[in-house]
Amino acid sequence: MNVPTMADMMAQGKQPEVLFWVGAAGSYDDRAKKITKSFVKILHQANVDFAVLGTEESSTGDAAKRAGNEFLFQMQAMTNIEILNAYEVKTIVTCDPHSFNTLKNEYPSLGGKYKVYHHTQYINKLIADGRLSIEGENLKGKRLTYHDPCYLGRANDVYETPRDLIRRLGVKSTEMKRNKSTALCCGAGGAQMFKEPEKGDMDINILRTKDALETNPEIIATGCPYCNTMMTDGVKFHLKEDSIVVKDIAELIAEANNL
Repeated sequence: MNVPTMADMMAQGKQPEVLFWVGAAGSYDDRAKKITKSFVKILHQANVDFAVLGTEESSTGDAAKRAGNEFLFQMQAMTNIEILNAYEVKTIVTCDPHSFNTLKNEYPSLGGKYKVYHHTQYINKLIADGRLSIEGENLKGKRLTYHDPCYLGRANDVYETPRDLIRRLGVKSTEMKRNKSTALCCGAGGAQMFKEPEKGDMDINILRTKDALETNPEIIATGCPYCNTMMTDGVKFHLKEDSIVVKDIAELIAEANNL
């Protein structure tokens, strides 16, 4: 796949229209890499001039901040901001709501002021601008439910954008009883992804998957690599992996367009 780096672009004297912030999950997690690849295919189809930081990209510092290590967060953030500003980056798109939230809301006070899009927002923009269309009918009629990522929904009030994209897929979408501002966390947010859960009756991801199963879906859609992991584990726990798949919205769009 042709994915240029900012360093490559700079060497050629070019400035891409958008920087794709891949994020830790999208770079290292084997499942999340598929989301990254699907989104890159969409960018290529829409002829978007984009680049990544490659080895110059580091953690946004989200997990450090949520876990209470403000010092480490600011170290990571300042390093990233120096690199982004050196490349004169203006616009960033990411598939990770945690990176989206941190770059959009927490970097400006440290000197990192950028226009930041979640990938569902950017895909919607490409459609609105006439650069992309969702053509395929291969998902038509499939039963789907959508899980709201916390850092996209409650933290940034982005509820309708992903749902707009889902409607374009022609699927039969059913909302969980807890959705939008009342949606339950998948259990990964706030750096909980990297620790064992506290004692209780049920892990949060098991409970959230139970909410999804009540809608009788064939597809559980989300817009976050961490939600994807947690919901996939939940599907496995409920022994439903033969009949239900967990997919990112970018993967569904790539699938619909036969990318």
